[in-house]
Amino acid sequence: MSRPPPRDIGAILFDKDGTLFDFAATWEVWAINLLTKLSDGDAQRAAALGGLIGFDTQKIRFAPDSFVIAGTPDELVDMLSPEFPGLSRFELLTLINTEAAAAPMAEAVPLAPLLDRFARHGLRLGVATNDAEQPALAHLDAAGVRGRFDFIAGSDSGFGAKPQPGQLHAFCQAVAVAPNRSVMVGDSTHDLVAGRAAGMWTVAVLTGIAQAEELDPFADAVLPDIGHLPEWLGLG
Repeated sequence: MSRPPPRDIGAILFDKDGTLFDFAATWEVWAINLLTKLSDGDAQRAAALGGLIGFDTQKIRFAPDSFVIAGTPDELVDMLSPEFPGLSRFELLTLINTEAAAAPMAEAVPLAPLLDRFARHGLRLGVATNDAEQPALAHLDAAGVRGRFDFIAGSDSGFGAKPQPGQLHAFCQAVAVAPNRSVMVGDSTHDLVAGRAAGMWTVAVLTGIAQAEELDPFADAVLPDIGHLPEWLGLG
């Protein structure tokens, strides 16, 4: 399904992982590094921990239903904490976020020229991620595009996390664009459900783990990647 948006769209809110950045190229590296560190290099222990979070350490691949794909760092701590009674929640969360900030980021498409194109058309831009805010800022800095966004929120920024619409409402308020003139772009049902709940247009992209048939029921359009957004929006 694909329906064209109204011609007065004024703002685009992007998910980060799997949308601005290719999910597998970034987070599979993060996962194997984190699990290796947590297991002190014990391959069997790393594999067992990987099973808890839906990650295969042999294939270096997330299962399609892994909660990590759209989850928050706090949810990951909830899952792993029982395995590390000697670590406090703060220590475990700090390790997770430190490894996340160092993860290699692979842009889904060249970001700077695309974001500049949107800006030339007067569109306000934002990022809403279930990652923590500091790793998100580090990733956008590494790509050289942080300054191109009017709004950036992580799961710990005070607006909640997707699929709840708090981050989306905060974005629309921050940029003074109504939800029905805004687009939520993401690679997971969490992103799209949040967009629908906020009253925004929703666009799915296929640079994450989810397949088109999973995303289509929640999306006004399903695109290969964000590079196809200008055509969908009718930008010259």
